Amino acid sequence: MIGSQPGHGQLQVRLPDHVEHIDQDMEYCSVLIDGSWRKIRFHDYDQIFAIPGLYEQLFHDILDCRSPDVVGKLLKEQLQRENVSASSLRALDLGAGNGLVGAQLRTVGVGHLVGVDIIPEAKDAALRDRPEVYDDYLVVDMTRLSEQDRDKLAGHEFNALSCVAALGYGDIPPEAFRTAFNFVADGGWIAFTIKDRFLSEADTSGFARLIERARESGLLNVHLSERYRHRLNVRGEPLHYVALVGTKQADIPAELLA
Repeated sequence: MIGSQPGHGQLQVRLPDHVEHIDQDMEYCSVLIDGSWRKIRFHDYDQIFAIPGLYEQLFHDILDCRSPDVVGKLLKEQLQRENVSASSLRALDLGAGNGLVGAQLRTVGVGHLVGVDIIPEAKDAALRDRPEVYDDYLVVDMTRLSEQDRDKLAGHEFNALSCVAALGYGDIPPEAFRTAFNFVADGGWIAFTIKDRFLSEADTSGFARLIERARESGLLNVHLSERYRHRLNVRGEPLHYVALVGTKQADIPAELLA
């Protein structure tokens, strides 16, 4: 068990003892709320975001999540190589959650930033925890956008897309990623992370095929790719992801999802 002793203002959080190997999307913790321990699955983001401070304490303080820092660093380095001002970026942050990645993008210098998430609790948490980060925040299903939502997203004239630690487990399926990708102007920047397994031959999520086809078809030009430790799992073992930074060359057609 990995745990943390609560400091001032912190929650009491417990990870399971002697847990057998479980996949990442089935991991859970227990949190002391109003004198009672509540079991919360890590992918039940609505419950996690509803408890102020739990996301940061669990994933970053206890499990040492590094993904926002890694993506921010790689994106900044590549922009500098290309002599591109970060302030010129108009970015769509897909799977924005409570704004932790958005805050990192602002640190990099991104000039205009819009968050998108499928659950209203994410937007509520972002406005509660980081009200200054996003210029706009939409609660939408990217696989079933209304014409109004499409017009609103298109009106932001995105030239960048970020998606950190949100792909591959059904939270954001390939179809949703494709839709977000296609809102970015040709030549725009794409920065995302994904579990290494979902880029391997063993992938069943559809992302390995989609990303490979996009690269082979010249739709996505990958400038940087780095395998890194995303965070620890509940057993204290490393979970590895791959971060990619590239540029969009053209829209991804629907047939690439087949």
